[in-house]
Amino acid sequence: MVEKIIVTGAGGLIGYEASAFFLKKGYGVVGIDNNMRKYFFGEKGDTSANINELKKNKSFIYEHLDIRDRVAVEALFKQLDGVKAIVHTAAQPSHDWAAKEPFTDFDVNANGTLNLLENFRKYQSKAVFVYTSTNKVYGDKPNFVNLVELDTRYEYAKEQTMQGVSLDFGISEEMSIDNSKHSLFGASKLAADVLCQEYGKYFNLNVGVFRGGCLTGPQHSSVELHGFLSYIIKCAVHGQKYTIYGYKGKQVRDQIHSVDVMNAVWEFIQQPKHGEAYNLGGCKQNSVSVLEVIDLLDKRHNLKLDYTYSDVNRIGDHICYYSDMRKFQKDYPNWKLTKSLLEIVDEIVKAEIAKKEQAAK
Repeated sequence: MVEKIIVTGAGGLIGYEASAFFLKKGYGVVGIDNNMRKYFFGEKGDTSANINELKKNKSFIYEHLDIRDRVAVEALFKQLDGVKAIVHTAAQPSHDWAAKEPFTDFDVNANGTLNLLENFRKYQSKAVFVYTSTNKVYGDKPNFVNLVELDTRYEYAKEQTMQGVSLDFGISEEMSIDNSKHSLFGASKLAADVLCQEYGKYFNLNVGVFRGGCLTGPQHSSVELHGFLSYIIKCAVHGQKYTIYGYKGKQVRDQIHSVDVMNAVWEFIQQPKHGEAYNLGGCKQNSVSVLEVIDLLDKRHNLKLDYTYSDVNRIGDHICYYSDMRKFQKDYPNWKLTKSLLEIVDEIVKAEIAKKEQAAK
Protein backbone atom coordinates (compact mmCIF):
# COMPACT_ATOMS: atom_id res chain seq x y z
CA MET A 1 0.00 0.00 0.00
CA VAL A 2 1.30 3.44 -0.95
CA GLU A 3 1.44 5.76 2.04
CA LYS A 4 -0.61 8.94 1.78
CA ILE A 5 -0.08 12.58 2.67
CA ILE A 6 -3.13 14.78 3.25
CA VAL A 7 -2.51 18.36 2.12
CA THR A 8 -5.07 21.07 2.88
CA GLY A 9 -5.05 24.15 0.69
CA ALA A 10 -3.38 22.08 -2.01
CA GLY A 11 -3.83 24.79 -4.65
CA GLY A 12 -2.05 27.49 -2.65
CA LEU A 13 1.64 28.29 -2.63
CA ILE A 14 2.78 25.96 0.16
CA GLY A 15 -0.02 23.45 -0.45
CA TYR A 16 1.00 23.10 -4.09
CA GLU A 17 4.67 22.85 -3.17
CA ALA A 18 3.84 20.22 -0.52
CA SER A 19 1.76 18.18 -2.96
CA ALA A 20 4.44 18.27 -5.65
CA PHE A 21 7.15 17.50 -3.07
CA PHE A 22 5.46 14.36 -1.75
CA LEU A 23 4.33 13.15 -5.17
CA LYS A 24 7.96 13.32 -6.25
CA LYS A 25 8.90 11.22 -3.23
CA GLY A 26 6.42 8.54 -4.30
CA TYR A 27 3.61 9.19 -1.83
CA GLY A 28 -0.05 9.35 -2.71
CA VAL A 29 -1.37 12.85 -2.04
CA VAL A 30 -4.92 13.66 -1.00
CA GLY A 31 -5.31 17.33 -1.85
CA ILE A 32 -8.08 19.23 -0.07
CA ASP A 33 -9.00 22.58 -1.63
CA ASN A 34 -12.23 24.42 -2.47
CA ASN A 35 -10.51 27.48 -4.00
CA MET A 36 -11.66 29.88 -1.27
CA ARG A 37 -8.69 32.05 -2.19
CA LYS A 38 -10.75 33.12 -5.23
CA TYR A 39 -13.54 34.12 -2.86
CA PHE A 40 -11.10 36.07 -0.70
CA PHE A 41 -9.22 37.87 -3.48
CA GLY A 42 -11.18 37.49 -6.72
CA GLU A 43 -9.85 36.15 -10.01
CA LYS A 44 -6.26 37.09 -9.14
CA GLY A 45 -6.41 34.72 -6.19
CA ASP A 46 -7.74 31.79 -8.22
CA THR A 47 -5.65 28.66 -7.56
CA SER A 48 -7.52 26.23 -9.84
CA ALA A 49 -4.62 26.15 -12.33
CA ASN A 50 -2.38 24.65 -9.63
CA ILE A 51 -4.95 21.97 -8.85
CA ASN A 52 -5.33 21.15 -12.54
CA GLU A 53 -1.57 20.75 -12.80
CA LEU A 54 -1.50 18.39 -9.82
CA LYS A 55 -4.34 16.32 -11.28
CA LYS A 56 -2.04 15.28 -14.11
CA ASN A 57 -0.32 12.97 -11.61
CA LYS A 58 -2.31 9.75 -11.05
CA SER A 59 -1.14 9.62 -7.44
CA PHE A 60 -2.93 12.89 -6.66
CA ILE A 61 -6.48 12.56 -5.32
CA TYR A 62 -8.42 15.81 -5.33
CA GLU A 63 -11.04 16.47 -2.65
CA HIS A 64 -13.17 19.56 -3.23
CA LEU A 65 -13.89 19.93 0.45
CA ASP A 66 -14.42 22.81 2.89
CA ILE A 67 -12.43 22.28 6.09
CA ARG A 68 -15.26 24.00 8.02
CA ASP A 69 -17.57 21.10 7.10
CA ARG A 70 -17.35 18.75 10.10
CA VAL A 71 -19.30 15.93 8.50
CA ALA A 72 -17.25 15.94 5.30
CA VAL A 73 -13.90 16.20 7.11
CA GLU A 74 -14.79 13.31 9.42
CA ALA A 75 -15.99 11.13 6.54
CA LEU A 76 -12.71 11.66 4.68
CA PHE A 77 -10.41 11.03 7.64
CA LYS A 78 -12.42 7.98 8.68
CA GLN A 79 -12.15 6.26 5.30
CA LEU A 80 -8.47 6.87 4.57
CA ASP A 81 -5.80 4.36 5.48
CA GLY A 82 -2.01 4.50 5.29
CA VAL A 83 -1.82 8.22 6.16
CA LYS A 84 1.73 9.24 7.06
CA ALA A 85 1.15 12.97 7.56
CA ILE A 86 -1.33 15.83 7.36
CA VAL A 87 0.17 19.10 6.10
CA HIS A 88 -2.34 21.83 6.94
CA THR A 89 -1.80 24.96 4.83
CA ALA A 90 -5.41 26.00 4.11
CA ALA A 91 -6.23 29.43 5.55
CA GLN A 92 -7.66 32.88 5.14
CA PRO A 93 -4.24 34.56 4.89
CA SER A 94 -4.83 38.33 5.04
CA HIS A 95 -5.16 40.49 8.15
CA ASP A 96 -6.81 43.24 6.05
CA TRP A 97 -9.43 40.85 4.64
CA ALA A 98 -10.19 39.33 8.07
CA ALA A 99 -11.63 42.63 9.28
CA LYS A 100 -14.24 42.50 6.50
CA GLU A 101 -15.61 39.07 7.43
CA PRO A 102 -14.47 38.14 10.96
CA PHE A 103 -16.73 35.08 11.22
CA THR A 104 -15.48 33.65 7.94
CA ASP A 105 -11.87 34.29 8.94
CA PHE A 106 -12.25 32.61 12.34
CA ASP A 107 -14.32 29.73 11.00
CA VAL A 108 -11.69 28.91 8.39
CA ASN A 109 -8.54 29.50 10.41
CA ALA A 110 -9.54 28.38 13.90
CA ASN A 111 -12.60 26.13 13.59
CA GLY A 112 -11.35 24.54 10.37
CA THR A 113 -8.09 23.66 12.11
CA LEU A 114 -9.99 22.21 15.07
CA ASN A 115 -12.03 20.01 12.71
CA LEU A 116 -8.83 18.65 11.22
CA LEU A 117 -7.09 18.14 14.56
CA GLU A 118 -9.99 16.27 16.16
CA ASN A 119 -10.39 13.91 13.23
CA PHE A 120 -6.63 13.45 13.11
CA ARG A 121 -6.81 12.43 16.79
CA LYS A 122 -9.77 10.10 16.27
CA TYR A 123 -8.76 8.36 13.04
CA GLN A 124 -5.13 9.11 12.11
CA SER A 125 -3.37 9.48 15.46
CA LYS A 126 -0.24 7.62 14.34
CA ALA A 127 0.39 10.17 11.60
CA VAL A 128 2.19 13.51 11.86
CA PHE A 129 0.25 16.79 11.79
CA VAL A 130 2.05 19.89 10.49
CA TYR A 131 0.42 23.30 10.79
CA THR A 132 1.59 26.36 8.87
CA SER A 133 1.05 29.14 11.36
CA THR A 134 2.27 32.74 10.99
CA ASN A 135 4.55 35.29 12.63
CA LYS A 136 1.40 37.36 13.19
CA VAL A 137 0.82 35.25 16.33
CA TYR A 138 3.29 37.67 17.96
CA GLY A 139 0.96 40.55 17.12
CA ASP A 140 2.70 43.91 16.96
CA LYS A 141 5.10 42.99 19.78
CA PRO A 142 8.09 43.06 17.36
CA ASN A 143 7.40 46.79 16.85
CA PHE A 144 8.27 47.55 20.47
CA VAL A 145 11.82 46.28 20.51
CA ASN A 146 14.53 48.89 19.98
CA LEU A 147 14.78 49.73 16.28
CA VAL A 148 17.17 51.96 14.39
CA GLU A 149 16.27 53.72 11.14
CA LEU A 150 18.82 53.28 8.35
CA ASP A 151 18.79 54.78 4.84
CA THR A 152 16.72 52.00 3.27
CA ARG A 153 15.38 49.93 6.19
CA TYR A 154 14.62 49.60 9.85
CA GLU A 155 16.89 47.27 11.81
CA TYR A 156 17.06 45.84 15.31
CA ALA A 157 19.34 47.86 17.57
CA LYS A 158 22.47 45.93 18.50
CA GLU A 159 23.20 44.30 21.83
CA GLN A 160 19.59 43.94 22.99
CA THR A 161 17.97 40.79 24.31
CA MET A 162 14.47 39.43 24.77
CA GLN A 163 13.98 36.95 27.60
CA GLY A 164 17.75 36.66 27.60
CA VAL A 165 17.88 35.81 23.86
CA SER A 166 19.87 38.08 21.53
CA LEU A 167 17.91 39.89 18.82
CA ASP A 168 20.96 39.91 16.55
CA PHE A 169 19.51 36.82 14.84
CA GLY A 170 15.91 38.10 14.66
CA ILE A 171 12.69 37.26 16.51
CA SER A 172 12.76 33.98 18.43
CA GLU A 173 9.99 31.82 19.88
CA GLU A 174 10.69 33.47 23.25
CA MET A 175 8.70 36.54 22.18
CA SER A 176 5.36 36.77 23.98
CA ILE A 177 2.19 36.05 22.02
CA ASP A 178 0.15 38.00 24.58
CA ASN A 179 -0.75 41.66 25.23
CA SER A 180 -0.38 42.97 21.71
CA LYS A 181 -2.46 43.94 18.67
CA HIS A 182 -2.68 40.91 16.38
CA SER A 183 -5.33 41.88 13.80
CA LEU A 184 -8.30 39.52 13.62
CA PHE A 185 -6.31 37.33 11.23
CA GLY A 186 -3.49 37.09 13.76
CA ALA A 187 -6.00 36.20 16.48
CA SER A 188 -7.63 33.40 14.47
CA LYS A 189 -4.26 31.97 13.46
CA LEU A 190 -3.06 32.21 17.07
CA ALA A 191 -6.13 30.27 18.23
CA ALA A 192 -5.25 27.52 15.75
CA ASP A 193 -1.56 27.69 16.72
CA VAL A 194 -2.36 27.08 20.41
CA LEU A 195 -4.87 24.34 19.52
CA CYS A 196 -2.18 22.52 17.56
CA GLN A 197 0.28 22.81 20.44
CA GLU A 198 -2.36 21.51 22.82
CA TYR A 199 -3.27 18.49 20.69
CA GLY A 200 0.42 17.64 20.61
CA LYS A 201 1.18 18.15 24.30
CA TYR A 202 -2.17 17.15 25.88
CA PHE A 203 -2.86 14.10 23.73
CA ASN A 204 0.82 13.21 23.09
CA LEU A 205 0.38 13.44 19.33
CA ASN A 206 2.96 14.25 16.66
CA VAL A 207 2.14 17.88 15.92
CA GLY A 208 4.45 20.61 14.63
CA VAL A 209 3.70 24.32 14.35
CA PHE A 210 5.64 26.50 11.89
CA ARG A 211 5.30 30.25 12.37
CA GLY A 212 6.07 31.48 8.89
CA GLY A 213 7.53 34.80 7.86
CA CYS A 214 7.11 35.63 4.17
CA LEU A 215 6.75 32.29 2.42
CA THR A 216 7.13 32.81 -1.29
CA GLY A 217 8.15 31.43 -4.66
CA PRO A 218 7.17 31.49 -8.35
CA GLN A 219 3.86 29.65 -7.68
CA HIS A 220 2.63 32.40 -5.37
CA SER A 221 -0.84 33.71 -6.32
CA SER A 222 -0.07 37.02 -4.63
CA VAL A 223 -2.47 39.95 -4.33
CA GLU A 224 -2.23 43.39 -2.71
CA LEU A 225 -3.50 42.10 0.61
CA HIS A 226 -1.16 39.12 0.73
CA GLY A 227 2.25 38.31 -0.71
CA PHE A 228 4.88 40.98 0.04
CA LEU A 229 7.70 40.17 -2.38
CA SER A 230 5.75 38.38 -5.08
CA TYR A 231 3.17 41.16 -5.37
CA ILE A 232 5.79 43.91 -5.75
CA ILE A 233 7.46 41.91 -8.53
CA LYS A 234 4.11 41.23 -10.19
CA CYS A 235 3.31 44.95 -10.23
CA ALA A 236 6.74 45.83 -11.64
CA VAL A 237 6.59 43.24 -14.43
CA HIS A 238 2.99 43.92 -15.47
CA GLY A 239 3.09 47.70 -15.08
CA GLN A 240 0.55 47.83 -12.25
CA LYS A 241 0.50 50.59 -9.67
CA TYR A 242 1.77 49.71 -6.20
CA THR A 243 1.03 51.44 -2.89
CA ILE A 244 3.52 51.52 -0.04
CA TYR A 245 1.64 51.61 3.26
CA GLY A 246 3.54 53.53 5.93
CA TYR A 247 6.95 53.28 7.61
CA LYS A 248 8.57 55.18 4.67
CA GLY A 249 8.81 51.90 2.76
CA LYS A 250 11.53 50.79 5.15
CA GLN A 251 9.52 47.90 6.66
CA VAL A 252 11.50 44.66 6.56
CA ARG A 253 10.48 41.03 5.98
CA ASP A 254 12.47 37.84 5.62
CA GLN A 255 11.80 35.76 2.52
CA ILE A 256 11.87 31.97 2.43
CA HIS A 257 11.35 29.92 -0.72
CA SER A 258 8.58 27.33 -0.62
CA VAL A 259 11.19 24.62 -1.37
CA ASP A 260 13.01 25.43 1.87
CA VAL A 261 9.68 25.45 3.72
CA MET A 262 9.00 21.92 2.53
CA ASN A 263 12.48 20.73 3.41
CA ALA A 264 11.82 21.91 6.98
CA VAL A 265 8.44 20.15 7.04
CA TRP A 266 10.07 16.96 5.78
CA GLU A 267 12.71 17.06 8.49
CA PHE A 268 9.98 17.38 11.13
CA ILE A 269 7.88 14.55 9.68
CA GLN A 270 10.82 12.19 9.89
CA GLN A 271 11.51 13.06 13.54
CA PRO A 272 8.31 14.58 14.93
CA LYS A 273 7.75 16.17 18.33
CA HIS A 274 4.64 16.73 20.43
CA GLY A 275 3.26 20.23 19.90
CA GLU A 276 6.53 22.04 19.27
CA ALA A 277 6.41 25.52 17.72
CA TYR A 278 9.13 26.85 15.43
CA ASN A 279 9.74 30.13 13.65
CA LEU A 280 10.24 29.62 9.92
CA GLY A 281 11.62 32.25 7.58
CA GLY A 282 14.50 33.49 5.51
CA CYS A 283 16.32 34.82 8.60
CA LYS A 284 18.50 37.94 8.53
CA GLN A 285 20.34 36.82 5.40
CA ASN A 286 17.13 36.88 3.33
CA SER A 287 15.61 39.99 4.89
CA VAL A 288 14.68 42.92 2.67
CA SER A 289 12.68 46.16 2.86
CA VAL A 290 10.16 47.48 0.35
CA LEU A 291 12.60 50.19 -0.77
CA GLU A 292 15.35 47.61 -1.18
CA VAL A 293 13.14 45.38 -3.33
CA ILE A 294 12.28 48.35 -5.57
CA ASP A 295 15.98 49.21 -5.96
CA LEU A 296 16.92 45.56 -6.56
CA LEU A 297 14.35 45.16 -9.33
CA ASP A 298 15.59 48.34 -11.00
CA LYS A 299 19.29 47.53 -10.87
CA ARG A 300 19.17 43.76 -11.39
CA HIS A 301 16.26 43.41 -13.83
CA ASN A 302 15.72 46.95 -15.19
CA LEU A 303 12.17 46.88 -13.83
CA LYS A 304 10.72 50.22 -12.75
CA LEU A 305 7.94 50.08 -10.17
CA ASP A 306 5.15 52.65 -10.48
CA TYR A 307 4.30 53.30 -6.83
CA THR A 308 2.62 55.80 -4.54
CA TYR A 309 3.06 56.27 -0.82
CA SER A 310 0.44 56.31 1.93
CA ASP A 311 1.34 57.53 5.43
CA VAL A 312 -1.21 55.13 6.90
CA ASN A 313 0.36 51.80 7.77
CA ARG A 314 -1.66 48.60 7.97
CA ILE A 315 -3.07 47.87 11.42
CA GLY A 316 -0.84 45.51 13.37
CA ASP A 317 1.78 45.50 10.61
CA HIS A 318 5.37 44.71 11.56
CA ILE A 319 7.99 47.44 11.09
CA CYS A 320 10.85 44.96 11.04
CA TYR A 321 10.58 41.20 11.24
CA TYR A 322 12.97 38.43 10.44
CA SER A 323 13.08 34.97 11.97
CA ASP A 324 15.54 33.56 14.45
CA MET A 325 15.56 29.88 13.43
CA ARG A 326 18.24 28.64 15.78
CA LYS A 327 15.74 26.54 17.74
CA PHE A 328 14.71 24.60 14.63
CA GLN A 329 18.29 24.35 13.38
CA LYS A 330 19.36 22.92 16.74
CA ASP A 331 16.61 20.27 16.67
CA TYR A 332 17.05 19.55 12.94
CA PRO A 333 20.70 20.24 12.04
CA ASN A 334 20.37 18.71 8.56
CA TRP A 335 18.16 21.62 7.45
CA LYS A 336 19.54 24.82 5.97
CA LEU A 337 18.41 27.60 3.63
CA THR A 338 19.18 26.68 0.04
CA LYS A 339 17.60 29.64 -1.79
CA SER A 340 19.10 33.10 -1.41
CA LEU A 341 17.06 36.30 -1.68
CA LEU A 342 18.51 37.01 -5.13
CA GLU A 343 17.62 33.52 -6.36
CA ILE A 344 14.07 33.92 -5.07
CA VAL A 345 13.68 37.29 -6.79
CA ASP A 346 15.11 35.96 -10.05
CA GLU A 347 12.73 32.97 -10.05
CA ILE A 348 9.64 35.09 -9.43
CA VAL A 349 10.65 37.67 -12.05
CA LYS A 350 11.21 34.90 -14.61
CA ALA A 351 7.82 33.35 -13.83
CA GLU A 352 5.97 36.66 -14.10
CA ILE A 353 7.67 37.57 -17.40
CA ALA A 354 6.63 34.17 -18.76
CA LYS A 355 3.02 34.85 -17.72
CA LYS A 356 3.14 38.26 -19.38
CA GLU A 357 4.49 36.82 -22.62
CA GLN A 358 1.90 34.05 -22.58
CA ALA A 359 -0.93 36.56 -22.07
CA ALA A 360 0.35 38.62 -25.01
CA LYS A 361 0.06 35.69 -27.43
